[in-house]
Amino acid sequence: MLSVLRTTWPLLLGVLLLMVGNGMQGTLLGIRGEIEGIPTTQMSVVMSGYFGGFVLGSLIVPGMIQRVGHVRVFAALASLISAVLIVYAAIPHWLAWALMRLLIGFCFCGVYITAESWVNASARNETRGQAMSAYFIVQMLGLVTGQVLMNVSDPGGWMLFVIPSVLVSVAFTPILLAQVPAPRFETIKPMSMGQLYRASPLGCVGIFLIGGVFSAVLGMGAVWAATIGLNVREISAFVAAIWIGGLLAQYPIGWLSDRVDRRLLITALAVFGMLVTAIVASRESGVWGYLLAAALVGGVANPIYALLIAYTNDFLDTADMAAASAGLLLINGTGSVFGPILTGWLMAAIGPEGFWVYMSVLLAGLAAYGGWRMTQRATPDVDQSFAILSPSATTLAVETALAEAGDNSTAPPQDKAA
Repeated sequence: MLSVLRTTWPLLLGVLLLMVGNGMQGTLLGIRGEIEGIPTTQMSVVMSGYFGGFVLGSLIVPGMIQRVGHVRVFAALASLISAVLIVYAAIPHWLAWALMRLLIGFCFCGVYITAESWVNASARNETRGQAMSAYFIVQMLGLVTGQVLMNVSDPGGWMLFVIPSVLVSVAFTPILLAQVPAPRFETIKPMSMGQLYRASPLGCVGIFLIGGVFSAVLGMGAVWAATIGLNVREISAFVAAIWIGGLLAQYPIGWLSDRVDRRLLITALAVFGMLVTAIVASRESGVWGYLLAAALVGGVANPIYALLIAYTNDFLDTADMAAASAGLLLINGTGSVFGPILTGWLMAAIGPEGFWVYMSVLLAGLAAYGGWRMTQRATPDVDQSFAILSPSATTLAVETALAEAGDNSTAPPQDKAA
């Protein structure tokens, strides 16, 4: 790992700063929306804009890179991100924010694709898996650090908009000055939805539902917390707990998933998440209870996302995995767009507890569907080890992580079971 850090630290430093800036802007808008008196339903549209932009970016940015190159695309999108982070404070209107969130989601998708390309190209074959693991850990650390920085100034002022703008601007320096040539980039055409669904119905349905859960907890978490009256320190701790829970849960759940039927694990995690969210929705839990619930939901949603991708790939040839992953990420992004909107609608209809009710319903649906699918198909042989994945990763990072997991797989085959 040390040798990997010696060669990739400029790129990883740039990614860290990008994630700090991105982590701050989502939480800040949730808090600032409450200060500005923007209704929950309108804030839900604002928050969904990022995920819509991310989906558009995954479809459009690869073609842009092929036409004009990594450096130009990276620089152009970076400049737009830095500008939008400042303009948020200048135009505190929900419709303007929604359009800017759409733009910033598109831009962040583009810079992630570029940064992941460079991290991938900077590593040797024997260290590429370690480099991508370091990349995902840095992502999580950046998002958590962003929540810490939320406490350095008043969210009603300008400073918290300036800080992520500056961090994002500075982030491009180590990435662009790293002694790594711009990598060759090839677009990946996803499988047709029909082919993908036939390969893994649970993978397709599950990734759509977990996209809705993850976008709700991340997009609307700060909005919900501000609505019930938590202060800035408590809100930032709530969002940080989501990521910390996800990071801590990935490794033990990944180890277990290579030894048991992944469907059983997906279903069990969904049931556990459903119970946690239902309990919080039905009673007053206090700040510490909410922090624990955030960590547990993050510890459920993050691994389920990676489990569903790994489970789908258990039914595919190696040559088809990249195309299937691209298709799954598109389905996940589509589910993510609707998460904040439906959550906001439910919060407006029944109150703040609608935030937890929405996630509980989706997790219950995933548990029910996962349990039913276990009766429809035999357990596959596990040739593909679990890969640590982040829901904010692009197709390139997912493809690299899965390829490394496949190369290092030592899991024994499972017995076939009905």
